[in-house]
Amino acid sequence: MNKPTNDKIGLNEIMKRAQEMQKKLQDIQKQVAEMEITGQSGGGVVKIVMTGQHYAKKVTLDPNLLKEDKSIIEDLIAAAINDATDKIERSLRDKMGGLAGMKMPDGLGDLPK
Repeated sequence: MNKPTNDKIGLNEIMKRAQEMQKKLQDIQKQVAEMEITGQSGGGVVKIVMTGQHYAKKVTLDPNLLKEDKSIIEDLIAAAINDATDKIERSLRDKMGGLAGMKMPDGLGDLPK
């Protein structure tokens, strides 16, 4: 009777963990795609709602802002977009950080980089 070697057990464990990680990554990608994040600037006079895939869904401008110079409005819109993008990226990093915490089989960390 053939008894599995330690190498086969180790490889099976690595494959199992890789599949688990892939599933978690797919779950994270789905969560991110469904996210809606609000970025804002000027103390909330400009608000941009973006999806986790960086698509703008809604832009809200305080009516008093329309009295301002065009370049100020443009800068505030850009700042709100950047705020939303930063929030999306932070959220993604936080979610992906959980994957890094998965315990890998002994010896995997010894693989060449």
